[in-house]
Amino acid sequence: MPEGAATQAEITFVTEDVVACDGGEGPLGHPRVFLHLVDDEAVCPYCSRRFVRKPDAGQPAGGH
Repeated sequence: MPEGAATQAEITFVTEDVVACDGGEGPLGHPRVFLHLVDDEAVCPYCSRRFVRKPDAGQPAGGH
Protein backbone atom coordinates (compact mmCIF):
# COMPACT_ATOMS: atom_id res chain seq x y z
CA MET A 1 0.00 0.00 0.00
CA PRO A 2 1.39 3.41 -0.90
CA GLU A 3 2.65 5.56 1.93
CA GLY A 4 -0.08 7.78 3.34
CA ALA A 5 -2.87 5.63 1.87
CA ALA A 6 -5.93 5.01 3.99
CA THR A 7 -5.72 1.79 5.96
CA GLN A 8 -9.36 1.67 7.00
CA ALA A 9 -11.98 0.35 4.58
CA GLU A 10 -14.97 2.47 3.68
CA ILE A 11 -18.10 1.83 5.76
CA THR A 12 -21.54 2.01 4.20
CA PHE A 13 -24.59 1.97 6.46
CA VAL A 14 -27.55 -0.01 5.10
CA THR A 15 -31.04 -1.13 6.05
CA GLU A 16 -31.23 -4.23 3.82
CA ASP A 17 -30.29 -7.84 4.58
CA VAL A 18 -28.61 -8.23 1.15
CA VAL A 19 -26.39 -5.58 -0.44
CA ALA A 20 -24.59 -5.27 -3.77
CA CYS A 21 -21.05 -3.98 -4.23
CA ASP A 22 -19.26 -3.20 -7.48
CA GLY A 23 -16.38 -1.20 -6.03
CA GLY A 24 -17.46 2.03 -7.69
CA GLU A 25 -17.19 3.31 -11.22
CA GLY A 26 -14.30 3.25 -13.63
CA PRO A 27 -11.04 1.35 -13.28
CA LEU A 28 -11.43 1.04 -9.50
CA GLY A 29 -14.57 -1.07 -9.84
CA HIS A 30 -14.89 -4.87 -9.71
CA PRO A 31 -17.54 -7.47 -10.66
CA ARG A 32 -20.83 -6.88 -8.83
CA VAL A 33 -21.24 -9.20 -5.87
CA PHE A 34 -24.23 -9.64 -3.58
CA LEU A 35 -23.46 -9.92 0.11
CA HIS A 36 -25.71 -11.17 2.93
CA LEU A 37 -25.38 -9.35 6.24
CA VAL A 38 -24.37 -11.69 9.06
CA ASP A 39 -24.46 -10.28 12.58
CA ASP A 40 -25.47 -6.93 11.01
CA GLU A 41 -22.32 -6.70 8.88
CA ALA A 42 -20.81 -7.82 5.55
CA VAL A 43 -17.39 -7.19 3.96
CA CYS A 44 -16.76 -7.16 0.21
CA PRO A 45 -14.14 -9.76 -0.73
CA TYR A 46 -12.86 -7.54 -3.56
CA CYS A 47 -12.53 -4.05 -2.09
CA SER A 48 -13.01 -4.67 1.66
CA ARG A 49 -15.85 -2.14 1.84
CA ARG A 50 -17.83 -2.79 5.02
CA PHE A 51 -21.61 -2.77 5.02
CA VAL A 52 -23.10 -2.25 8.47
CA ARG A 53 -26.79 -2.24 9.39
CA LYS A 54 -27.95 1.16 10.64
CA PRO A 55 -28.63 1.05 14.38
CA ASP A 56 -32.20 2.30 13.82
CA ALA A 57 -32.84 -0.26 11.05
CA GLY A 58 -33.92 -2.96 13.46
CA GLN A 59 -37.00 -5.04 13.05
CA PRO A 60 -40.18 -3.52 11.64
CA ALA A 61 -42.69 -2.02 14.07
CA GLY A 62 -44.59 -4.81 15.78
CA GLY A 63 -41.87 -7.34 14.77
CA HIS A 64 -40.36 -9.92 17.07
